[in-house]
Amino acid sequence: KNIIIEYWQYFLPLITLGFSIFLLNFIRKPEQAVKSKKPGTNTKETLERDLDPSEIESTKGVKDDELNYDAEELTAALEGIAHRPYQGVKITFPGGVGNFYEMANDRRSVRKYSSRPVDWSTIEKCIHAAGTGPSGAHTEPWTFCVVSDMEVKQQIREIIEQEEYTNYAQRMSRQWTTDLQPLRTNYIKEYLTEAPYLVLVFKQGYSYREDGKKKQHYYNEISVAISVGILLCAFQSAGLNSLVTTPLNCGPALRTLLNRPAQEKLLVLLPVGYAADDCEVPDIHRKPVDEILVKY
Repeated sequence: KNIIIEYWQYFLPLITLGFSIFLLNFIRKPEQAVKSKKPGTNTKETLERDLDPSEIESTKGVKDDELNYDAEELTAALEGIAHRPYQGVKITFPGGVGNFYEMANDRRSVRKYSSRPVDWSTIEKCIHAAGTGPSGAHTEPWTFCVVSDMEVKQQIREIIEQEEYTNYAQRMSRQWTTDLQPLRTNYIKEYLTEAPYLVLVFKQGYSYREDGKKKQHYYNEISVAISVGILLCAFQSAGLNSLVTTPLNCGPALRTLLNRPAQEKLLVLLPVGYAADDCEVPDIHRKPVDEILVKY
């Protein structure tokens, strides 16, 4: 008889113990290797530790030899700027924060637009306001592409509807599409050709300094998202309606259509205009402040 088979009940605990020790050592080795490395020895690793995971991808556009300078060779992108005394807020919203809340709370996502024209200067001023948003190291990593040409809007709609059909049919989970049903959304995006303007907001992973070196844009996605929030408030204050959309898997095609550079990636697309007379919106309500505010 085979000894292992005959005495398996004695060998099994030994085999299990040996495998457990091996697995434990295997898991601990990478942790020990990380602990043994001194923090800050690699500039790019330090940068990636400080960045949001969604931002790490943009650091790949900067080569290691462009980041690993000696301290004496480093020059700041904002070299030589002066500082001045700050006197505090000079301009406030008419009626104060209460009125601002009423304005913000009145904003709704609109998917049906009228043909009523929108003055271009209004759009320009709203985007100018969005450009005042804070950004990592004052890199201002945003590009606002405004489309009013019907032919280009039609091309945008074709790109998005083609991808959205696949998204709804295959890519999105059944729970996701089920959650969207009460909101009456689907792959057909008539608002892309109905709205007078489409604002496509791109985030810039990097740009170039005057000396030709790459200028890294830190926290670019967060910075651009904040600027979009300001833009939505500006549209609302101007009496305009809008809709925040994030076309899934459409970014590269839209970037190519608009001839944007490789370091730019689409973050959001905003149809902008006036709501149609027969426009309907879901009868939903926002959380009360005591559900979103935690005071310490």
